[in-house]
Amino acid sequence: QNPESNHWGIPGGKIDWMEKIEDAVARETLEETGVHLTSLYLLVNINHFDIEHDEHWLAGVYLATSYHGEAQLQEPEKHADLGWFPLDNLPSPLTQATQQAVAAYTHYNETPPTKLA
Repeated sequence: QNPESNHWGIPGGKIDWMEKIEDAVARETLEETGVHLTSLYLLVNINHFDIEHDEHWLAGVYLATSYHGEAQLQEPEKHADLGWFPLDNLPSPLTQATQQAVAAYTHYNETPPTKLA
């Protein structure tokens, strides 16, 4: 079992073969939440080390500045719940990647990151 399986986290997943990372971000978000992202900016790259499984993965975290659709849990077999929360009242516990993404967003909130898509 994933050690963070009972944690709150941002949508994510793996990139399909020959898929652009921005397309993967939009696809995974749509698959998990039903929300269509239309404008993405790279916020931060996160290194995640899983010592127990001898794994290292890199997660590109993107900020969506526009979207459409109503967020609804699309994969109840994978996720227990879905919610939107104010930054000053986030649920606990958060995944490591989500904690780092929130820190990056808070740090860069005054200056938008570079637009990639």
